[in-house]
Amino acid sequence: MNELTRRHFVGATAGFAGAVTIGSLGAPPASAAARETAWTGHRSANGWEVLPEARNFPIEGSDQSLHLAEGDAATILLYVARRFHYEIDQLREGDVRGHRTSRRIRERHESNYLSGTAVEIRPQAYPLGVKGGFYPPEMIVIRDILAELDGVLAWGGDFTTPKESHFEIAYKPGHPKVKGAARKIEGWNTGPGNEGAGSTDAFDPERQSRATSFALRSAATRAS
Repeated sequence: MNELTRRHFVGATAGFAGAVTIGSLGAPPASAAARETAWTGHRSANGWEVLPEARNFPIEGSDQSLHLAEGDAATILLYVARRFHYEIDQLREGDVRGHRTSRRIRERHESNYLSGTAVEIRPQAYPLGVKGGFYPPEMIVIRDILAELDGVLAWGGDFTTPKESHFEIAYKPGHPKVKGAARKIEGWNTGPGNEGAGSTDAFDPERQSRATSFALRSAATRAS
């Protein structure tokens, strides 16, 4: 956890998290393993091509790395991993995983690992079927990331069968919102360093207000 988050952690209120209830802790459903099937498609659930292998990218600011689809997907998902590392907790060995080749999945969204367009961060701590694993200040950071990327990123904690360790590209390849989000992040990466991962204050009241509004709109869309 970086100094920015540490300053806010104790004083942060649960009001924001309460606006988008994340449920309570519990054991994963006994049927989770029984649902395991083999993904047979040439594309993952989000429309990206299944890859036989993927390039390994370092996660800036940490000593960890991720195998991901090259291009916009890698730019976006590496940004998510960096913000988790800087603002929620330090990434350690075994904490983060991207592309894989095993086609065994339990939920459709897990097929997105096959295309290198999804990551899981601490899946043992935040397993399939469990909600409420993050503290309210940590949820503020997650909601800020989702709002900042304007729907390009989907979080498994919002799924019908939750998996809070899961983050994925929500749109098909070539979608203008994906390209726009990647360009924005690349601009931060090459800029003076006063924007993006490592400099964002998710606890700024204006950012919290925007993130709350975005979360409520997204929840209403999913419910419709």
